[in-house]
Amino acid sequence: ATITPPSDGLESIAPLVRSVEETPEPIATEVCGTIPTWIRGSLLRNGPGKFEFGNQHYNHWFDGMAMLHQFKIEDGKVTYRSRFLQSDAYKKNSERNRIMVSEFGTVAMPDPCKNFFLRFLSRFEMIEATDNASVSFVKYKGDCFVSTETNYMYRVDPESLETQNKVDWTKFIAVNMATAHPHTEPDGTTYNMGNSYGRKGALYNIIKVPPMKNNPEETLEGAKVLCSIVPADKARPSYYHSFAMSENYVVFIEQSIKMDLLKIVTAKLRGKGISEGIYWDPKQDTVFHLVDKHTGQVRGGQDKDFKVFHQINAYEEDGFLMLDMCCSDNGEAINTYVIQNLRKSGEALDQAYNNMYRAFPRRFVLPLNVTNDTPTGVNLNTRPASSATSFKTAIDKVVCQFEDLHGEDLYEYGGLEFPQINYSKFNTRPYRYFYGCGFRHLVGDSLLKIDLEGKKVKVWYQKGLFPSEPVFVPSPDAVEEDDGVILSVVVTPTESTFLLVLNAKTWEELGRAEVPVNIPYGFHGTFNPTA
Repeated sequence: ATITPPSDGLESIAPLVRSVEETPEPIATEVCGTIPTWIRGSLLRNGPGKFEFGNQHYNHWFDGMAMLHQFKIEDGKVTYRSRFLQSDAYKKNSERNRIMVSEFGTVAMPDPCKNFFLRFLSRFEMIEATDNASVSFVKYKGDCFVSTETNYMYRVDPESLETQNKVDWTKFIAVNMATAHPHTEPDGTTYNMGNSYGRKGALYNIIKVPPMKNNPEETLEGAKVLCSIVPADKARPSYYHSFAMSENYVVFIEQSIKMDLLKIVTAKLRGKGISEGIYWDPKQDTVFHLVDKHTGQVRGGQDKDFKVFHQINAYEEDGFLMLDMCCSDNGEAINTYVIQNLRKSGEALDQAYNNMYRAFPRRFVLPLNVTNDTPTGVNLNTRPASSATSFKTAIDKVVCQFEDLHGEDLYEYGGLEFPQINYSKFNTRPYRYFYGCGFRHLVGDSLLKIDLEGKKVKVWYQKGLFPSEPVFVPSPDAVEEDDGVILSVVVTPTESTFLLVLNAKTWEELGRAEVPVNIPYGFHGTFNPTA
């Protein structure tokens, strides 16, 4: 469905993708309304905060230097601080005041201080993986890390936001990268996924990290590869941003956004960013790989082509695995987020938005007990309230068709992305509510709550305000799933930034904490409770 921009055109969001200064010491905020005193901890956010060095500019939104933000909440008051991640990329670039390290959409040009021969030779080097960990805050073994989609992460102090130590996945297991969206069990065991490129060609790997440290210095010791999956095309494996997890399975979605490894390997030689090697192949179906967390065994099903960045939840019930995701029918979204598009205005901005495909929440129902005796040509989804279908078409093949997890009204809000749930209590379990951002702009412009009973939507929207991913914090005496608050950082091109606190049940604003500095629109965050 096409979403029509406002008749007077979309408002420019260029100020939301501009470089800002860090605020390393905590500053007070002005609270309007009331922030519940039971909220004790910090909302930690990650995203780009610097988009150029000297006269060299980054091309893609994902390229900007990681800036870490902390909104510390205590006794109904909020302080704010921010720091640039002291990555090697940030330090090298700052030292020379030019882009020295290539990022996703920007290739670092040869250093003009080198002689011609060395500049020529440097073209033939592989692009080194960046350590600009700008996507999310994650936890392994109880410690706080910031992550991107390469082999590097940084351990950070969640109190001071100081950068501690750089961690390289390749030193622990045979993977060349890991996602910024791991899943954690109640006991702290963490699962992730990462690709490896070796003698056997490209492989997708399911990673398992133990919950406990044997000594304070430990990071990823004890991590292991649970299983490896061979791509449908080894020279062009699928790109993936995240994966799903139920009680007994890790679910990998092999989609039709592909990575052309030859183009990626030769990117520097051609003076192009890695992003040039990522493309959409609409002819390829999407395949679900179910990996048993206990044995590492793999089974699969498939659907016609769709794209996914973020999963909502997955759970098992009555012999089925319900897989809920934000899906789009077009794979060009990643190319929309070049900085040039985000800084457009007027008709050019409206056109960039209209060329973008929105994501909508969908459920796939995967039957878990398919055997040789299971009949073909019969819908295996026997759940009475579900319109999703699953048909066995061959001995080892089940074709699935989704059901929408929304009503018609969600088209009006531009679909939903950055989905969140009451993760600590309801991840991998049957659940009723999820939260996200509506996208009537290139970035989120509303906060949405969807009730799966009746697929009803509640909306928080104020013109000219752009809220970030909603983070659910359960109240200490919570009885029902939505007993708690939603925290979201709201940025605006013209007014000051604020931390918004919504009552998650009624969707009404409880309070906001206004910050006297500007913050760019970021990616992901987490709530870190005070111990």
